[in-house]
Amino acid sequence: MACPLSKSFGAASDEGRFKTVRLKAGKQIIHAEVAATEAERERGLMYRKFLPENSGMLFVFDRPARSCMWMKNTAIPLSVAFIDGKGTIVNIEEMEPFTTESHCSAGWIRYALEMNATWFDRNGVKSGSRIGGLPE
Repeated sequence: MACPLSKSFGAASDEGRFKTVRLKAGKQIIHAEVAATEAERERGLMYRKFLPENSGMLFVFDRPARSCMWMKNTAIPLSVAFIDGKGTIVNIEEMEPFTTESHCSAGWIRYALEMNATWFDRNGVKSGSRIGGLPE
């Protein structure tokens, strides 16, 4: 099945695009760009104007840690799920555009998944839910 993604989605390239993975949250399939390097994690969804429905960005950290996210230069209101190494959501935070307010994990995590604001709530995904298809 083709993935209805915007031009900003697709295979990794010299133009700064991110590779994508297919994740599962409950009954929903998520097409997530992967930010696995420090430079990719720093850039994240900055300067984007639109994020397609059921699409997001998965931040992959090198090792379990407590982590925080912020919205500097990010125009899209987002929700972030902090996910442990087993794929269980530790906590979810709502984030407002263009702020430097820190939104932190409530425990040790390996991943953070950013989606459009309220996506997790609208899809019945909450703390304790599992995310399938996470890369190692």
